[in-house]
Amino acid sequence: MSPSTETRSSWLSKEELETHRARMPIVYVEAVPVRVDTNGTVTHFGTLLAMQPDGTISRAVVSGRVLYGELVRDALVRHLEKDLGPVALPRLPPSLAPFTVIEYFPDPSVTGFHDPRQHAISLAYVVPVDGDCRPSQDALDLAWLTPEEAVSEHVRAEMTGGHDRLLRLALSHVGVLP
Repeated sequence: MSPSTETRSSWLSKEELETHRARMPIVYVEAVPVRVDTNGTVTHFGTLLAMQPDGTISRAVVSGRVLYGELVRDALVRHLEKDLGPVALPRLPPSLAPFTVIEYFPDPSVTGFHDPRQHAISLAYVVPVDGDCRPSQDALDLAWLTPEEAVSEHVRAEMTGGHDRLLRLALSHVGVLP
């Protein structure tokens, strides 16, 4: 069947997703949105206030599943637009190698990254955004934090599931971990 006549959706029903989550890891992408100065130095990190898989409302990074048949690049753009709005203007690199790979487990003691629903493998990226970012879909708020603010106890306390650790990894990756 050609792509132009394909009628099947790559979305799973809620029941199908629960069945698959119980049997195999699910692939995700995560993007830490950043603002950079004219020299390319990261000056601010974006965090979303949103409902998390554990039922809490907390700060997190852009995150979502990669759909069957979807390129990782397309999944990143889709989730960035979904969470930051259609004019965020993300700048994805030509080579899409993640800065780290995170494994989430229902048991938080396995890796320290926790998703009560599933075992998930997430490819994590730092993505500069140039446009007007406005939280949309499930995001309630978007805050731009300096590196110092991003590692503060206050912000760490607002993050669940290991996202505070992911944010620290991102700061270290771009060379601005205080």
